[in-house]
Amino acid sequence: MELNQEQKEMLEGKHGDPKKKAMEILVQLGEIYGAKRMVPITSVHMAGSSVVVAGKAGTKLVEQMAAQGGEFVPVTTLNSGACDMASPGVIGFPEDLVKMQERLTNAYCEMGAISYHSCTPYYSDNVPKPGAHVAWGESSAIIFANSVLGARTNREGGPTGLAAALTGYVPEYGFHLDENRRGQVLVKVEEVPTDINEFGTLGYYVGQICGDRVPVFLGIEKAKMDELKMLGAALASSGACALFHIVGLTPEAPTLEAAMGGLEPEQEVIYGLEQKREAMAKLNKAPNDHVDMVVIGCPHASISELQAIAELFKTRRVKKGIQVWILTPVTTKALAERMGLVKIIEEAGAQIVCDTCIILAPMKEVMAKDGLSSVSTNSAKLAHYAPGQWGFNVHYGSLERCIESAVTGRWK
Repeated sequence: MELNQEQKEMLEGKHGDPKKKAMEILVQLGEIYGAKRMVPITSVHMAGSSVVVAGKAGTKLVEQMAAQGGEFVPVTTLNSGACDMASPGVIGFPEDLVKMQERLTNAYCEMGAISYHSCTPYYSDNVPKPGAHVAWGESSAIIFANSVLGARTNREGGPTGLAAALTGYVPEYGFHLDENRRGQVLVKVEEVPTDINEFGTLGYYVGQICGDRVPVFLGIEKAKMDELKMLGAALASSGACALFHIVGLTPEAPTLEAAMGGLEPEQEVIYGLEQKREAMAKLNKAPNDHVDMVVIGCPHASISELQAIAELFKTRRVKKGIQVWILTPVTTKALAERMGLVKIIEEAGAQIVCDTCIILAPMKEVMAKDGLSSVSTNSAKLAHYAPGQWGFNVHYGSLERCIESAVTGRWK
């Protein structure tokens, strides 16, 4: 690889041991993928921010880098952790895990990270400009950055994200290059989604077909930010998509020709009512109508979603024995408190949970303690992961149906 003077000095250890180790990781990564050079990055979203993912070894590595004087170069936000940092005892997360999460978070912050602990950093201080090179982890954040924001990132794991944050560089390969960002699969949308969970259903269906290829959607004329968030999260869950285009909507797809890079699609897919029903059937894995838990906010809920939830809870209450978790960033919760939304939601019997989600939290312990076995959600991503990861029986549908199940304890 071609390295500039600063990068060579980092590799030689002239800028300290943390940067030396980081540059070694990045050079090896670049050589594996045939990168010719490094590119400067404007931000990092750190994937290895939960101790459920980082473990003891990852926590020790981050602590070591901090102890050796490591400092982050670009804006660096932390992905979801393993517990609600403000009130871990309310939910009952294991004490030893909470302490290790505090150690990991503190070590990151010592190096300059923003302890956002959310999978939606674009709701706060981490909003890269179109065309900016970044190093993001967390599948739903990666695909949102590439597709909706028009930034450029590969799928960065904990070690490579840490290395990028310490140096301010990544190897130029994959989605950092124009030729790898063109569409490959053309999706003709005949059953146009109209709300958040329908966008997730579309993403879930298409992700299974695309794998790691880039889909181009034709037929969607409008979409809200939360809907695009859910579309991308589902694409990255059932498949391994890190980029999508919507003709006429997303930054790199003003026309079909531009989205496809002037080439013909490798495959064409029709998404109609039949395909929607097929995807819905796969996502609903509960054997009966019983509900123990309702989870909204995977990826983390926006202020608009909290407004919708509060409206649905205004005259209703959660049934005794049902747990309702509304997952949202701590900054969004603070705004919702000012707007009176938190009071409405909590008085209805729901919990607003920050800093974590049930994918990155130690849910086995919580499920065993509280006797939880079934969950309702409007998130295709959560509906996809919850059965295999934690053994949940899943009910999947609209926000309205989820809140109704919280009130009745049954999925109608």
